[in-house]
Amino acid sequence: MAIPSYATRGERIWHYVFLGLCALIFLFLVGPLLIIIPLSFNAQPYFSFSEAMLKLDPAGYSLRWYEDFFTSSAWLGAIKNSFIIGIASTILATILGTIAALGLSNRHMPARGAIMALLISPMIVPLIISAAAMFFFFSKINLAQTYLGVILAHTALGIPFVVITVTATLSSFDTTLIRAAHSLGANPTRTFFKVVLPLVTPGVVSGALFAFITSFDEVVVVLFVSGPGQRTMPIQMWSGIREHISPTILAVATLLVLLSMLLLTTLELLRRRSERLRGIAPE
Repeated sequence: MAIPSYATRGERIWHYVFLGLCALIFLFLVGPLLIIIPLSFNAQPYFSFSEAMLKLDPAGYSLRWYEDFFTSSAWLGAIKNSFIIGIASTILATILGTIAALGLSNRHMPARGAIMALLISPMIVPLIISAAAMFFFFSKINLAQTYLGVILAHTALGIPFVVITVTATLSSFDTTLIRAAHSLGANPTRTFFKVVLPLVTPGVVSGALFAFITSFDEVVVVLFVSGPGQRTMPIQMWSGIREHISPTILAVATLLVLLSMLLLTTLELLRRRSERLRGIAPE
C-alpha cells in the first residue's frame, strides 16, 4: 500500500513501524512451521538440525519418517478413526446447524437470542467442562468409549460453526425470492433445494469445513469420551510425545499443515464465490 503524498513525517514513520510489527507477528506465527517442515526430512532421529542438513548435504535428508508414518498400523488406524469420526460428525453438524440457522433467520421465531446463545455455548464454555459433562452423560446412557459417543460429542462442538456461518450468509438473503417461488407453485421443499440452498451453499460448506477441522484437531473431549478403539490422530500425537518421542510426529505435523492450507484455500475460494453471488465483488 503506497503512502499518500500528503502524509506527514510522523505518519510515514508509523507506516513503516506498522509494517515491521506485522512482519514480526507473521514471523512469530509462521516461525514454528518453518522449523517443523524441514526437520521432518531429517535423516537422523533427532529434533534438531544435523550438520549435514545445515550444509544442505542430500545425505542429511530422508523420507524415513514419512515411510514410518505410512507403514505404521498405529498411525494409519489413528488417521482412519479421525476421518471416520470427522466426516460423520461434520455431516450431522452441517445438517443440524443449517436447519437451526434457517429457523433462527425467521424474525418471528420466539426466544431467538436464547436459542442462539444455547447453540453457540460449546464455543464459549471451557472445553474441559464440556468434556467432563459429556463423559458423565454418555456414561449414563452407555455411549462412552464408543464411536457414536465421540461422533455425537464432535457434532455438538461443530454445530456452532455451521450456525454462525449459515446465519451470516442468510443475513443478506433476499426473502422475496422465497415468496416468488411460492407464487410460481413451488412447495417448501422444492423452494429450499432450488432457491435457498444454492445461495447459502458457500456458508454451509464453510461451516462444514470448520466443523471438520474442529473434529480432526480435537483432543480434550476425545480423551474423556473415547476408548482404546477410538484413538484419533491428535491423541496418537499426544501419546507419542508423552510415551515415545519420534520424529514421525514432525512428518505428521507437516501433513496436517498441508491439509490445513488446503482447507483454508478452499474457504477463501468459497468466500469470494459468496461475495460474487451477493454482488459485493465483481466477476
